[in-house]
Amino acid sequence: MKQTIFLFSALLVVLSGNIDARACTGITLHAADGSHVVGRTIEWGESALKSDYVVMPRGYRWQSFTPSGHNGAQVVARYGLVGLSVVEPAFIAEGINEKGLSAGLFYFPGYGEYQTYDSLSNDVTIADLQLVAWMLSQFSTVDEVMAAIPTVRVVGLYPNASTVHWRIADASGKQYVLEIIGGKPHFYENKIGVLTNSPGFEWQVTNLNNYVNLFPGSANPQHLGGVGLAPFGAGSGFLGIPGDVTPPSRFVRAAFYTNTAPQPKTAFDAMTEAFHILNNFDVPIGIEFPVGKAPDIPAATQWTTVTDMTNRRIYYRTAYNFNIRCIDCSTIDFARVAYTCKPLDEVQRQPVEMLTIK
Repeated sequence: MKQTIFLFSALLVVLSGNIDARACTGITLHAADGSHVVGRTIEWGESALKSDYVVMPRGYRWQSFTPSGHNGAQVVARYGLVGLSVVEPAFIAEGINEKGLSAGLFYFPGYGEYQTYDSLSNDVTIADLQLVAWMLSQFSTVDEVMAAIPTVRVVGLYPNASTVHWRIADASGKQYVLEIIGGKPHFYENKIGVLTNSPGFEWQVTNLNNYVNLFPGSANPQHLGGVGLAPFGAGSGFLGIPGDVTPPSRFVRAAFYTNTAPQPKTAFDAMTEAFHILNNFDVPIGIEFPVGKAPDIPAATQWTTVTDMTNRRIYYRTAYNFNIRCIDCSTIDFARVAYTCKPLDEVQRQPVEMLTIK
């Protein structure tokens, strides 16, 4: 089993090696019918990221990893869940449970700091990359998660691996960000509905003040001396919005795009609008490498998800298949379904619908 842990540790070292490769962007939309959806991207620019969807039944027993082995907290799932994993099926990066609780992890390099690992506390130790599975399998609301987090010790599996922070939302629309700093959990209400990576969430919200000049629509024409000035086209109110892929810039774009978008009527409308907004955060593979050095993958954005907490649905598409696929938790009998793990893409090739012209 230690050999397995060493393998996971090696993978985590790889994941900690390229900050650009770990870009994640999360957004939130609220529909007029009272439904709530969250969406996000996940990036890894070095190679094809092993990604699966996981169905965990109610009553499923699992144990967390720790830096010393497969000997952490033992968990029995109170609620069934569906999640999307990275590298290893145990590492669920985004998911939803049968009660409509949603959780996702976002890389947080250089700013988070977990508690020091203590082998004497293995029975309450959860690996950071398994905290999403723990939250979804145990709780039904954000409030329950917030009350329970202080009862466990969250640790990384490798000393040099990046820390992460988490977005947690439930069917009521409540949403919080969890960051562990100095070994202590900090919860921030996510009123803006956006999350990216480093720096911390409070700094990212404060940084929005640097863009107080932005507004939807177009700037009014004016005269400068004897010269008439007018916008070249629509959308000039957003002139100056940052366009690079750094976390602060993506946070600003996501905040303005989502909070100025027309309110969708239904959960389905919100889902499709979220995918359209997230198109703006696809990271082209060539941007992260010198010319001629990029790996042979379609994009650094490996997959994109939208989660409908109200109707218990999780939608996804990948770099290899733009078609939107959906898993509906309301149709799954979590008391009977078997634990399932399958690749997001059975075939890594974009399907194309050929039209017949007569």
